[in-house]
Amino acid sequence: MSNEAAAAKTAVKEGAPEKADAGEPTIFDKIIAKQIPSDILYEDDTALAFRDISPQAPTHFLVIPKHRDGLTQLSKSEDRHEKVLGHLLHVASKVARQENLTHGFRVTINDGQNGCQSVYHLHLHVMGGRQLSWPPG
Repeated sequence: MSNEAAAAKTAVKEGAPEKADAGEPTIFDKIIAKQIPSDILYEDDTALAFRDISPQAPTHFLVIPKHRDGLTQLSKSEDRHEKVLGHLLHVASKVARQENLTHGFRVTINDGQNGCQSVYHLHLHVMGGRQLSWPPG
């Protein structure tokens, strides 16, 4: 089992999905509140982009909604989330240009245990800076 899969399994075992759904703060909420330092690349009223602390590519950053509003997983999105989901993708593109990912990049959203989600606050992984392979791994 990969480290990513093990982390996702541990998160579920520790009740992370239920805690997030109940409104308990995630590590990303603490980053938004500036309680945990991060290398912020972009911030507006709706989204925050910052470098991943465990990069899987030369450039690897996360884009998150600043207000979860039930978006703990993409599979839990509702019609009311359409605008914020589009905005997150727009921010991913804007920051990718800012980071000079001119030859392309990958956007990934992990969803649930089998999708290797370990933080239950919707987030987009944006990776680039080298030739990526498919399938990932």
